[in-house]
Amino acid sequence: MSEVLAMGCRRLVDKVIVVAGASTGIGRATALRLAAEGAIVVAASPAREKDRIDSLVQEIESQGGRALGAEFDATEDASVAALIETAVRTFGGIDAVHANFADLRVLMTDSDVLTVSDEVLERTLDVNLKGMLRITRHALPKLLERGGGAMIYTSSAAAVVGEPVRPCYAMAKAGINALVRHVASGWGQQGIRANAIMPGLVITPELRATMPTDFQQEVLARGRSPRLGQVEDIAAMVAHLASRDGEWISGQSIAVDGGSTVS
Repeated sequence: MSEVLAMGCRRLVDKVIVVAGASTGIGRATALRLAAEGAIVVAASPAREKDRIDSLVQEIESQGGRALGAEFDATEDASVAALIETAVRTFGGIDAVHANFADLRVLMTDSDVLTVSDEVLERTLDVNLKGMLRITRHALPKLLERGGGAMIYTSSAAAVVGEPVRPCYAMAKAGINALVRHVASGWGQQGIRANAIMPGLVITPELRATMPTDFQQEVLARGRSPRLGQVEDIAAMVAHLASRDGEWISGQSIAVDGGSTVS
């Protein structure tokens, strides 16, 4: 957060932004970046992540920021509605939402279309795609009450790049990109902008601790950037899209991947 303050980036002062999926990785880095730029952050994750959310809120507050921790279940419409209502009731409204959640616990069994189970398909779509629709359904009216705002979704390069595995994950992420176009087309004239960020391979602190060094070097050798992606790269794009600097960007699925999806 101190680096952002040193750069003088304070584009989001007093903006209320919900980060749904904030406990680790990209979501955590985004919450910290938004708070550093002056936003009031509602940091939310499933109940099992409560300790991490509490720690995140404490870190933001210790650096002079404002934050509220919250719990939600992306598969339960009432839970998603309650998250948005909590933000509105506490702070008077919302200005942006970063929908950053996905169930990655089923990723290893998301094999291929011949062998993947219906259970994996249904769980992946319920969280990773239907959850995005649910949060949009409840956030959109509140953004409209403020005269507009930003819906920012975490998609993936998997939405546009073919792979021999992870069909359910890729389908869900491609669906997010379609949702973005729908929201931007339907409510753009009313001040709503919607965009998806498609990260490439981002080395989260959790991944760095377990990823072999030789694999990291192999990824670098195949890529088009001299370094690996970091969570802060995605957080910076979220902050840009949530700010006035990003007001004329809408309906886009933006690759933040070091050039890995260049055709």
